[in-house]
Amino acid sequence: MKKYKIAVAGTGYVGLVAGVCFAEKGHQVICVDVDEEKVKVMKSGKSPIYEEGLEELMIKNYKEGRLDYTTDYKVAYKDADAIFIGVGTPEQEDGSANLSYVATVSRQIAESIEKDCLIVVKSTVPIGTNDKVEQFIKDSLVKKVKVEVASNPEFLAQGHAVRDTLQAKRIVIGTESKEAEKKLLEIYEPFGLPIVSVTRRSAEMIKYASNDFLALKISYINDIANLCELVGANIEDVAKGMSYDPRIGSSFLHAGIGYGGSCFPKDTKALKYLAKQHGYKLRTVEAAVDVNKEQKTKLYRKASERLITFNGLKVAVLGLTFKAGTDDLREAPSIDNIELLLKQGANIYAYDPVGEKNYEKRFPNMINYTKTPEEALENANVCFIFTEWDEIKNVKPESYKKLMKTPLVYDGRNIYELEEMKKNGIEYYSIGR
Repeated sequence: MKKYKIAVAGTGYVGLVAGVCFAEKGHQVICVDVDEEKVKVMKSGKSPIYEEGLEELMIKNYKEGRLDYTTDYKVAYKDADAIFIGVGTPEQEDGSANLSYVATVSRQIAESIEKDCLIVVKSTVPIGTNDKVEQFIKDSLVKKVKVEVASNPEFLAQGHAVRDTLQAKRIVIGTESKEAEKKLLEIYEPFGLPIVSVTRRSAEMIKYASNDFLALKISYINDIANLCELVGANIEDVAKGMSYDPRIGSSFLHAGIGYGGSCFPKDTKALKYLAKQHGYKLRTVEAAVDVNKEQKTKLYRKASERLITFNGLKVAVLGLTFKAGTDDLREAPSIDNIELLLKQGANIYAYDPVGEKNYEKRFPNMINYTKTPEEALENANVCFIFTEWDEIKNVKPESYKKLMKTPLVYDGRNIYELEEMKKNGIEYYSIGR
């Protein structure tokens, strides 16, 4: 196996996980971040993100000398064989992707590299961006070196990012030359995974098309769930019946309060914006965005019809992150609902096993946090369930009746059986049932 000297720009979900996994497969890796404190934390073996299995690999590969972290991008980039860009491309107000971080890193690379280098963009970027990145770097080069840019989008599910990298269903690479393709194939050879090799623009589109298809699937099943409630069908029975068809499958057919996170909301809006730029209307993607927006506050609207006001009521909120297994709050349904509840004057008691620290940054001194779900439920007038953490799923139905002042539960993740909640004297509302 040929070992490469790899630099990774950015230490978020994409960059850090990629860097650690490259080191695990034997490459020499240095991860670059602008935050000195963050670098110190990573050198100590602590991960700045909550991700299963990541810290163990960070500690192992740092100790064995294959992995390091720095804020000195000039040293990191100057003699790297390949530089992977894994910085954020956050959504702008108009739905387009903000490429300023990609541009900054590209400029730093151009000013720092001292030998021929392959630049690999892992960040999710609009189709055609890699062409611009390559030209931008070539225009800004200080040394006379050969540079080529490749696309290598990530397909990570937060909470399982390490597994999704080391045991990926496929690796997608987009290149414009046999030389760049060969180098990327050699970098990924020790992973022993299927590789889809295409052009740069096709690789960029594969990323958006994949994420947006999954978002479509979620919005579709939620739309059907809403209709199930109106006609008296049960969405779980419907989804089970659908899942036996191999053309449909069972993944992403769980009705709930919509998708969140760093990918689906941003990527659906970005592709919608890109299509609009080219005079095309992506009607299916636009529908998915609209359905998801409405779905997030569906239970709040139900509760508002049931209660005169939330003012002065103790509201238990179980789950804050956008899904279990991560501390990420980006586009979490809980945020939309808590903003509405706070405006109404609700007294919120919230439980989440890992989300409290990030939530407090967003809602400073506005929410009471509890150490257990039961503590949040004690004497509560109403309860909302927004995340399917095991700690929440393990709360027995009888606990709601025993602990709450009024056993009124709005479950956005369909955790409980309808009959079980009814048998325990709980007024229970879920999605599509």
